[in-house]
Amino acid sequence: MRQQLINLRQKMQQNQIDAYLIPTTDYHGSEYVNDYFKCRKYISGFSGSAGTLIITMGEAWLWTDGRYFLQAAKQLEGTGIDLMKMGQPDVPTISEYLEATLTREDCLGFDGRVVDCEMGRQLAEKFKVRWDIDLVGEIWTDRPTLDGSEIYAIPESVTGESASSKLSRVRRYMAEKGADYHLITKMEEIAWLFNLRGNDVANTPVFFSFALIEQERASLYVLDDSADLAIDGIEFFPYLQIFEDLRKLQKGRILLDEEIASYAITAAIPDSVEIISDSDPAELMKALKNPVEIAATKNAHIKDGVAMVNFLYWLKKTIGRVPMSEISAADYLENCRRSQKGWFDLSFGTISGYAGNGAIIHYDPTPETDKELRPEGFLLVDSGGQYEDGTTDITRTIALGPITDVMKAHYTAVLRCNIDLAMAKFSAGTTGAQLDEIARKPLKDMGLDYNHGTGHGVGHILSCHEGPQIISPKGTRCPLYPGMITSDEPGVYIEGEYGIRLENELLCVELSDASYAFETITLCPFDREAILPDRLTDEELEYLNNYHKKVQETLTPLVSKEIAEWLAEQTAPITK
Repeated sequence: MRQQLINLRQKMQQNQIDAYLIPTTDYHGSEYVNDYFKCRKYISGFSGSAGTLIITMGEAWLWTDGRYFLQAAKQLEGTGIDLMKMGQPDVPTISEYLEATLTREDCLGFDGRVVDCEMGRQLAEKFKVRWDIDLVGEIWTDRPTLDGSEIYAIPESVTGESASSKLSRVRRYMAEKGADYHLITKMEEIAWLFNLRGNDVANTPVFFSFALIEQERASLYVLDDSADLAIDGIEFFPYLQIFEDLRKLQKGRILLDEEIASYAITAAIPDSVEIISDSDPAELMKALKNPVEIAATKNAHIKDGVAMVNFLYWLKKTIGRVPMSEISAADYLENCRRSQKGWFDLSFGTISGYAGNGAIIHYDPTPETDKELRPEGFLLVDSGGQYEDGTTDITRTIALGPITDVMKAHYTAVLRCNIDLAMAKFSAGTTGAQLDEIARKPLKDMGLDYNHGTGHGVGHILSCHEGPQIISPKGTRCPLYPGMITSDEPGVYIEGEYGIRLENELLCVELSDASYAFETITLCPFDREAILPDRLTDEELEYLNNYHKKVQETLTPLVSKEIAEWLAEQTAPITK
C-alpha cells in the first residue's frame, strides 16, 4: 500500500471524514493540470489525464475511462487502490458507489475548489460534506508551488479579432440573458477572450485566471502581477481576490457555467445575487474559427506536416540500423518540430507506443516502460505542436518492418473509418453522435470497435482538446458548425500486441447547397505498406489518392531533395 494513502487516511480520521473524493482537475475544471494540482496522481501513482479517487477507511477506488484501463491497471498494482472501469457492465458510477457505501450521516470530504458546482450540490444533498478542506495538501510536504508565468498578448494577425470586439459580443449575450455579471472560470475561454497567453499549464498556453465581466467593466484575476498588462477597459487583480470580490456583490444576476465553475467559487456568491446557469458564450465563439484563425492554423499544419514527414523519413530509413526506442523516437520528432518557424511547445506529451504499448490508448512512455524499436511491427505516434499561428494534433501508425495480413486488415479498416468521416456530407444540426456512427461502421462490420471518442475540438494556440463539439456517442450536446476544427481519430487496440490509430484534423465548411462537409487540414501520408487496397471502396481509394497528392504538392517544396523523392514514392497513386 502506498504511504500516501496511509497518511491520507490518518488525516481523514483526525477530521472525522468517512470518505474523501479526489478528482483530476484544478480551480478551473481543466483537463490537463499544473503539477501543483496533481493530487490524484500523488495519492495513487496513476498518471493519466482522467480519473477520480474515492477513499474510505477500508477501500480505495479509482474511476477512469477506456483510454486508461490498461495503464491504470498497471500503475495501481500494489497501491491498495482498485480500478473501476467506467462505462463497463456492473461497474457502478461514482454516485452509485457513494450511495451504496455511505449513509446520510457519514461525512464526505473534498476540496470544493476542484469539484464543480453541479457535482458539489448533488453530493451535499445526499451526504454531510466537508468541502473546505484540502487533505492532500496537508500531507504533500514537497508539493510544487503555484507560480504564475509571464502573460503575453498575441496579435490580431493570428486572432482575427480584438479583445474589445470579443467582449462586446459577450456583453450582448449577457444582455440577452438579463445578466449583470458574467463569471468565467475556464482558462482557455479567458485566454481566447482577451487575446492573451501564458505558460501555467504544460503544453497549453494558458494562465491561471478568473474573469468577471460587467457591461462597463472587465476584471481579470491573475497570478502574474509583474508583467505590463495595461489593456483598455480591463482591470487586473490578484488571482484569489475573486472570492473576496464575489462575496461583496449585493444584488443582480450573474451568468456562470455550473458544470465548470467550482463548488467553492459559487458558494462565495451571496444569496441576494441570482445565478443564471448557462454555458459560457465564449466557448462556442472560440470554437467557430474566423477566416484569419483558419488561415493561420492551416499554415501551422503545413509546418507540422514538414516535421512529420522529416520524422517518418528518418524512422523508415534508420530503423534497424541504429538503436532507438519509443522515447528517443518521440524526442527526434520533437526536434523536427523545434526546427519549424514559430514552434514553441508540444500541444501534449507525445504518445509513442511500440507493439503492445500501442494498445494502451493514452500510453505515456517512461524510462521504466520504454521499449526498444525493432524493424517489425507497428509504432503508434500521437503528437502535436504549438506554433505561433496554430495548434496541431496528429496520429500516425507506422509499419517499422514486416507486419501480418491481420495487422494490414486492421490498419485498412481504421483508415476506412478515418476516410469515411472525412468524406461525410451532412445537414445543419447534425451532431457528433450521428457522425460517430459513420466513422465506426467499417470496424463494427468486422466485429471491432474502440473505447474512446472519434473526435474532439482543437483550440487555436490553446488546448488541443476543446469543446463544445465532440464526435462521440456522447456528442449530442452541440451540433457541428462551419469554422469548427475537430479531430478524426478512429483506432483498433489488440491488448498485448499492437494499437492502430490514424488521426487528422477536419475543418467544417459550408457547401454551395447549404449542406456541410469537412476539409482535411492535416498534411501527412498514411503508411502505404500497411494498406490493403482491395479492401477500400472506389470512393475511399479516390479520396486517399487525392489526399496524398495534396500532401505531396504542398510539402515537397519545403523538404530536402532526398525526402522529396521519398515523399513522392509514399504518395504515389495506389491502385487495386
